[in-house]
Amino acid sequence: MATVASSGLTPKQRKTIAGGAIGTLIEYYDYYLYGLAAAVVFPAVFFSSNDPLIAELNSFATFAVGFFLRPVGGIIWGIVGDRKGRKVVLMSTVIGMGLATTGIGLIPSDQVIGIAAPLLLVLCRLFQGFFVGGEMGGAATMVVEAAPTGKRGLYGAFLISGAGIANVVSGGLMAGLGLAPESWFLQWGWRIPFVFSIVLAIAAIILRRQLEESDAFTETQTLLLATTGKKPNPLVEAFRHPKNAIMGILIGLPQSIAGYVVLTYGLAYMLTDKDIPVWFGFAGTMLVGLLQIVVAPLWGAISDRIGRRTVYIIGCLGFAAMVYPAFMLFDTGNMWLIWLGQILGFVVFGVAMQATLSTMLVEMFDPEARTTGVNIGYQFSNTFGGGLAPLICTALVAAAGGAFWPVVVYAAVIAVVGVIATLVASIQPDVEGAGRLHEVPTASVKTGASQ
Repeated sequence: MATVASSGLTPKQRKTIAGGAIGTLIEYYDYYLYGLAAAVVFPAVFFSSNDPLIAELNSFATFAVGFFLRPVGGIIWGIVGDRKGRKVVLMSTVIGMGLATTGIGLIPSDQVIGIAAPLLLVLCRLFQGFFVGGEMGGAATMVVEAAPTGKRGLYGAFLISGAGIANVVSGGLMAGLGLAPESWFLQWGWRIPFVFSIVLAIAAIILRRQLEESDAFTETQTLLLATTGKKPNPLVEAFRHPKNAIMGILIGLPQSIAGYVVLTYGLAYMLTDKDIPVWFGFAGTMLVGLLQIVVAPLWGAISDRIGRRTVYIIGCLGFAAMVYPAFMLFDTGNMWLIWLGQILGFVVFGVAMQATLSTMLVEMFDPEARTTGVNIGYQFSNTFGGGLAPLICTALVAAAGGAFWPVVVYAAVIAVVGVIATLVASIQPDVEGAGRLHEVPTASVKTGASQ
């Protein structure tokens, strides 16, 4: 069990945690917002000439496209972060994400510019994916490296509190605007939250200008230059011990699909052949975000006590068990029961996985390859898992004649994969002096503890 450090934070630690959390806020704001719009708005705005089911599939296909460049962005920005510093990455990615999301809100409908509309949507979505690919690795690495010994889980989970705020803001804006006349909402209203992304990006830039590199990063760079005379290739170092690189991808699959199955696809499922006001789902997403702000640090603190593996496995199994009751509640059409379904399906156990994953991935890689390693695990799992989840769920339910049981099976299979990978991975203990899982490359110097 980790030893618990003093509760006080230095000014540098406070700035690092705040700077990381606001970037995660924007990352999740952009992606939650796109997911909500893909479920409700984009089929009518960018694919209006298609059959409703085809329009929904096309819309979720553009959602998936954004994930294809996330691994590319993750590798490129990961290498930059491990060689040049985490701050460079965090400044660059937040600017790119803000511009791409704002651009989506400015695209005319397909009734105005024809096929150019969905093509521009895909282009902006690709840019979104490329820049968001570097965000979590840089933010998680910087925050966890700056956290006091014994409290990595707690402070790493604040990144997911930022995601909760993103849920509140994106869901709240869409819910409020969704109360307006449908014609105005589909023409103009939905665009406002997308354009608002540039405001969040500016706020993040101002805050992140004050960031400093962590001691773990600067000390590792100094050690490497002193012992080898050069900086190693982070991508090579991440795969020098390939087990953790592969396990990181598999571990991340369950958390990557949780929100997109329950909140994104769940919203589309609720609105299919059901007379449910769209703001029900948006408001539920906002409620989920409010709870997530509080629940994530609680799970993070618990992981500091009982271990990251234990909490993550609880999250995997709990999520798999909650998908069926969540969709049963969606079927009722009752507002309160829909909200209960969103909470049971995502907040209780989905947040447990999200709150734990970033810290666990940081602890699976050495400092010289940490940003790259985290990005490989997080972004590849989000591409193969979260990016395809709404599309897969739509196709499965359509093939089953509208029944949601294939979604339950799909979630359960992914959860089992995550449990097995979590048990197999090597994770560095959060104790004083545990700075490295493996030897410094090509050097005879060893530091820290191994597991």
